[in-house]
Amino acid sequence: MKQFFARLLPYIKDYKLYFFYAVIGTLLVSIATTASAYLVKPVLDDIFLAKDIKMLQILPFLVVLAYFSKGFGTYIQIYYMNYIGQDIVKRLKNILLDKMLTFEMEFFNRYRNGELISRITGDIAAVQGAVSNYFIEGIREGLTIFGLVLLVIYQSPELAFYGLVVMPLALYPIVLIARKMRKTSKKLQEKNADLSSKLIEIFNNMELIKVSSGEKIEHESFASHNQELFKLAMKSVRISELTSPLMETLGAIAVSAVIFVGGYKVINGELTTGEFFSFTAALFLLYTPFKRISSLYSKIQIAFAAGDRIFEMLDRNPKIQDGEKELKEPIEAISFKNVDLYYGEKQALSGINLEVKRGESIAFVGNSGGGKSSLVNLLLRLYEVNSGEVLVNGESIRHFTQESLRSKVAIVTQRIFIFNDSIARNIAYGSEIDEERVKLALQQARIFDYIQTLPKGIYTELDEFGANLSGGQRQRIAIARALYKNPEILILDEATSALDNKTEEEFREVLGRLLENRIVIIIAHRFSTVSLASKIYFFSHGKILASGTQAELLEKCAPFREYYKSI
Repeated sequence: MKQFFARLLPYIKDYKLYFFYAVIGTLLVSIATTASAYLVKPVLDDIFLAKDIKMLQILPFLVVLAYFSKGFGTYIQIYYMNYIGQDIVKRLKNILLDKMLTFEMEFFNRYRNGELISRITGDIAAVQGAVSNYFIEGIREGLTIFGLVLLVIYQSPELAFYGLVVMPLALYPIVLIARKMRKTSKKLQEKNADLSSKLIEIFNNMELIKVSSGEKIEHESFASHNQELFKLAMKSVRISELTSPLMETLGAIAVSAVIFVGGYKVINGELTTGEFFSFTAALFLLYTPFKRISSLYSKIQIAFAAGDRIFEMLDRNPKIQDGEKELKEPIEAISFKNVDLYYGEKQALSGINLEVKRGESIAFVGNSGGGKSSLVNLLLRLYEVNSGEVLVNGESIRHFTQESLRSKVAIVTQRIFIFNDSIARNIAYGSEIDEERVKLALQQARIFDYIQTLPKGIYTELDEFGANLSGGQRQRIAIARALYKNPEILILDEATSALDNKTEEEFREVLGRLLENRIVIIIAHRFSTVSLASKIYFFSHGKILASGTQAELLEKCAPFREYYKSI
């Protein structure tokens, strides 16, 4: 608990004034609750037994004042604590996403999307409960217990002993329940992440599910995950709600003892009826906050478990550290020197050496899994080399900031990324919209004529994943995005795979005019696209087996001839 709130303290301390208001409200609730218990004594003794008319005129007003103060204090406390909790949740979501965005691609490959979403939404929402409710409720109930304990001791120290003896007896089982709750809560949050991941997987692959008649399979798989979540949720309820019967039973024992001993004292004239009922009212009121605190102690373990998962992410450092220099000068050459890359224990690249200069275009060809895209990913610093160096203008790319490096590179891949936003924002993604540049890029990508037929033109909204476009249209939007950037390095990774032959031929003509004064790297199986490159590198199992023109490779490299015949 101490560590949890210590980690949240930098966020909480910005709300000192709001905490002050909430504490004022809490004090009002505690004082009003204690006062309402004490007022039982004069109501019984002075009004009903002594028949005091003056007290009859005063006490009803005091009762109304006590309960108004309690209600007003509760409102103040709840409002300001919810403000604090909601604002901290907002900040934590922003901070956590900002932190995750600094992580390397290896991190995102290891974690499922649903699990990451669960960390940002579900886990932080659980922490909100601790900040908005549990923390201040604990203070409120603690102060109420303190005031009522003083009242019962003041009224009868002997009866107070019988009434309060159960409290320390309840602590040990409550601590045991809390420990179990923390373990169960962590498993519950992990299973929630599994369920979110499964839903994302289903919705992202809906087309395949439909054409493969996989609805029943996916429903059964989801139902299985859902059943496991249900079991964990019920286990959590079974554990957390044990505090209620425990406190009810112990409370009943204490109250029975008080009634037995107090009854004798009233009969023997040692206590008045008003004093006894005032004491009993205070005792009953005392068990309510004590029971709530016991329950809160169990429930707050959910927040602690969520906090562990959040702080795990916040404490993690990105494996790829940013450089300190801005890459401002034009890129004249990029080089790969003895580069090795591993994905876990699997070697993806081995001993790669190549250099390409401004104005040159090269092509990477070879079977899938040969290492072509992996080499491009190293240039973009999506991954870090295990050995060797990637150089820009003779200097390691580790020395440059990732933003300044990537600002000079544009990539079009076989996997198209379309945002649920306007065409213009999709084209200009990452920079300000320049309408003329957007239109030029669309013209170069051979899709501007189609865009003009749309009601809102370049400001037409695209559906998620570009679902309201054909595959070829999505590909051309991606190509236009790269061309809009006017990069010094243009990477085309199977960029024309979804284009028809006519459109590809038109795009190749445009690309041919764009090759001048920039570096172009082409990854393709179609040799019609590869023909734009001045030099071809043939990849196999993470190595470059040969390089040269297409004619040279066909003449001197037997594996290349076999590959060429197979496509």
